[in-house]
Amino acid sequence: MKRTLNLGLLAVGLCAAFSAMAREQLADFASQLPLTVTGQGPWYRLELPLAVQLSAHQSDLGDVRVFNAAGEPLAYSLLHELPQHIDNQVQTSVKWFPLYEAADAVDAAPAVRVQLGAHGSLIEVQPEQDLEAGEEILRGWLLDTSAINGPLTQLSIDWNSEREGIQRFSIQGSDDLQHWRSLGDGQVARLSFADERIEQHDVTLPAQPARYLRLLWQSPRSAPVLSAVQVLSSNSTVVPPALVWSEPLKGVALKNSEYSWQLPGPLAVERLKVTLDQPNSLAPVDVFGRNDSKNGWEPLEGGLLYRLTQNGEDDLQDELPMRGETLRQVMMHVDDRGGGLGSEAPTLRVAVRPVQLVFLARGEPPYRLAVGSATVTGAQLPLATLIPDASVPGGRATLAVAAPVIAALPVAAPPASIDWKRIALWAVLVVGVLVLGAMAYSLTRARATRH
Repeated sequence: MKRTLNLGLLAVGLCAAFSAMAREQLADFASQLPLTVTGQGPWYRLELPLAVQLSAHQSDLGDVRVFNAAGEPLAYSLLHELPQHIDNQVQTSVKWFPLYEAADAVDAAPAVRVQLGAHGSLIEVQPEQDLEAGEEILRGWLLDTSAINGPLTQLSIDWNSEREGIQRFSIQGSDDLQHWRSLGDGQVARLSFADERIEQHDVTLPAQPARYLRLLWQSPRSAPVLSAVQVLSSNSTVVPPALVWSEPLKGVALKNSEYSWQLPGPLAVERLKVTLDQPNSLAPVDVFGRNDSKNGWEPLEGGLLYRLTQNGEDDLQDELPMRGETLRQVMMHVDDRGGGLGSEAPTLRVAVRPVQLVFLARGEPPYRLAVGSATVTGAQLPLATLIPDASVPGGRATLAVAAPVIAALPVAAPPASIDWKRIALWAVLVVGVLVLGAMAYSLTRARATRH
């Protein structure tokens, strides 16, 4: 029985081995396009034009490949670009106001009267109780950070040269000057040794937003006179990827001020752009979509489109943001109270996120991009697998043809180019499996006869 099992495993292994040899070929794809590579390889990045994406027979681009001059498929990865988050550090000089209290006061935050300006900026800060000259002590400083948008990451202060040594103080933050929260402790120093001076002016903040900061000195109990205060903040910016736009699509006018458009393929739509030909057009709209004509329309987004002419110039709003859902059809309902968009459907353009193809250039050029097959399965690798070292630079690949790519009919191989090698391999495989099956049956029958 064990020998029979081993023979069966051997047969399965032979099937897998011969199946791997029967690889994809250029003739399996509807379109083949030459590529030009520049820069340092062996990895190259190719921006897939929207026309190429529409040439694919599979919505997930599982039928996109790159071949070398010998017709061998190359390892590749597909990247759908996402918005980038860029953190910028901004340094801002802020105003500071003294916090006085009586010299014999207990350890508590000084009570003050505050006068605020526009947008919550500080104009004046006074002690809540009048203090006699010589009886007050400078306990700390109130900083106006109301003009800073974003988390505060660092505080930098400078003070008069008379105060030396190490100074420790508490840091508190507030948005209304009534409720304060701890942001930790700070320590600055100015130390002199012989002819050398060591100074520490910067204090790290816990990256939290606050409209006001309060610094209360702990050691020594009195604060120095400040001469400069700067606050470093983090300003995060979201940079969306540059979208790829389709060619203008003609639509169909339906009843009740509705228009519909058939997309050239299943597209993950990020934005819509409607052509507004007539000046002074105003159209509140609701957008619907679906991925199958057998299904009902699903509500997507609403908005206002307009083209208003003033002083000879157009104020134009002809785009609508979408949610990136995959659609094949789009329908728009226009509120007639704005005047509508006319009896004929306006042209529509749709935008999708760009897609990059990264491939490992093995073998000799020229390399060719192949697309369009309903039978092959996706074979892309994760980018971390394709490029183990992310710091390695790569080159660029571009299509060697200037015209947009249009899906062609499947290429039929001529009779003279029949792949006899593949046929022979499959024939050997079938015969081998039959022989192994006969051997296994014979051994099993002989074992049963002995028993």
